[in-house]
Amino acid sequence: MRDFQTTGRSAVYAANGLCATSHPLAAKVAVDILQVGGNAVDAAIAGAVLLGICEPQMTGIGGDCFVLVKPAGSETVVALNGSGRAAKATSAAMLRDRGLTQVPERGIDAVTLPGAVDAFCRLSADYGSLGLERILQPAIRYAEEGVPTAPRVTADWADNVSALTGDARRFFLFDGKLPRPGQIFRAPGQAEVLRRIAKLGRKGFYDGEVAADVIASLQALGGNHTLDDLASTACTYGDPVQGIYRDHSLYEHPPNGQGATAILMLNILKHFNLAALEPFGTLRAHIEAEAAKLAYDARNRFIAETTPRLDHMLSPETAARLAALIDPKCALATAAPLTEAVHKETVYITVVDRDRMAVSLIYSIFDGFGSGLASAKFGINFQNRGAGFTLERGHPNELAGGKRPMHTIIPAMLGKAGRITMPFGVMGGSYQPCGHARFVSNLLDYGMDQQAAIDAPRSFSGSEGMQVERGYPEKVRAELAQMGHQVSIPEIPLGGAQNILIDEGGILIGASDPRKDGCAIGY
Repeated sequence: MRDFQTTGRSAVYAANGLCATSHPLAAKVAVDILQVGGNAVDAAIAGAVLLGICEPQMTGIGGDCFVLVKPAGSETVVALNGSGRAAKATSAAMLRDRGLTQVPERGIDAVTLPGAVDAFCRLSADYGSLGLERILQPAIRYAEEGVPTAPRVTADWADNVSALTGDARRFFLFDGKLPRPGQIFRAPGQAEVLRRIAKLGRKGFYDGEVAADVIASLQALGGNHTLDDLASTACTYGDPVQGIYRDHSLYEHPPNGQGATAILMLNILKHFNLAALEPFGTLRAHIEAEAAKLAYDARNRFIAETTPRLDHMLSPETAARLAALIDPKCALATAAPLTEAVHKETVYITVVDRDRMAVSLIYSIFDGFGSGLASAKFGINFQNRGAGFTLERGHPNELAGGKRPMHTIIPAMLGKAGRITMPFGVMGGSYQPCGHARFVSNLLDYGMDQQAAIDAPRSFSGSEGMQVERGYPEKVRAELAQMGHQVSIPEIPLGGAQNILIDEGGILIGASDPRKDGCAIGY
């Protein structure tokens, strides 16, 4: 139990249903949907779509999503891949011929087709109960009437404004200026798109006037995207990948997501007695950083839409060999941890309903404001997920027409003894696998409750060196530097997190990261 005389927040307890996400309006809308008879899928879609209006720099209907679902009355986890593909006419060779060595982080070359809307429509049809026309009404209303910009949203807006070009500046700036905290953001064009989706389903987005706006805008910007590319966009179901840590099962979305990286990282950490170390001490942070370097290096070599060596990546022997490379006293000078564009923008929502259907959903346009481009008529912000491809010849993640890129966004669930106990997610782009591993370790190695486990200070060894949040003592940063880490304090917090525990008595307990504006709400 936390110290009630110090700053912090309590987890939220509820008996009937609960949502945790990064914006309070989205959490409230999700619970409202539950209270009028919707299930967890209905509520998660309603909240997620609204997050595209509440946090437009993070996500939107021009992006992708990944979902894990535990249906009511079942302990099976179903994975839904709502990520889009590169235009069929594109290729890595085309970019290499222009002298490029990597996909540009912003601009038209990085735009892949949006897959989230198709996934929301499919998920609603297969698992929802109320239908799109009902569950999209809150997002339509808020897009039309507007949402006050929250403090963290306003800060992120300012950090990413330089990405906006052309029509995107018209839709996402206020007479050319940044929003003030509390200033109303409206998206009437997106409200109209959502009305069409509510009425027509996926045809309202992937066909007709909206599709014409999307493709005409992309082609005017120099893209080779076609109406056929957009119309053929379709989500796919699959089975999660699974790992075991401290008698708990960790379920992650399969590739092209990077969830297997979190499993590999925990497999490496199994070889160290973390529970005997100070949770926020130097040695734990060091070992975690080294495990992250090795796990991310494996990710960079193996993870793609098709990952033929996934079994090798997740084998105990691979983890044992990698763990043996870690020196407890000295940082590795090799194993560059990241190759894709560094970013920190994503939203995550989790919902559990009265029948204990559980949803873990993550939804993103990749970088802040994605590609920095938007459609001319409806203001749909295009994602830049193509920056997740490599241009390396023969690499499994090499850019190719009609292919999905390696994705950083990963929803997760924990289970024990055959029972799903917790949907959870950690936002923060490349940090996410490390964030999953740290969250699970905080819970299982150190016995933290779920709110403390996400409140706890974070560190991450990425392309910018080893970033160590201010929650760590300065002494730890100094000792890490002495071990060879390039230590700095990150300019913005490392990610955000949400989770819901389904306890053994059936009570729901939700936690929300103070690094974001959001909360957990139940009833």
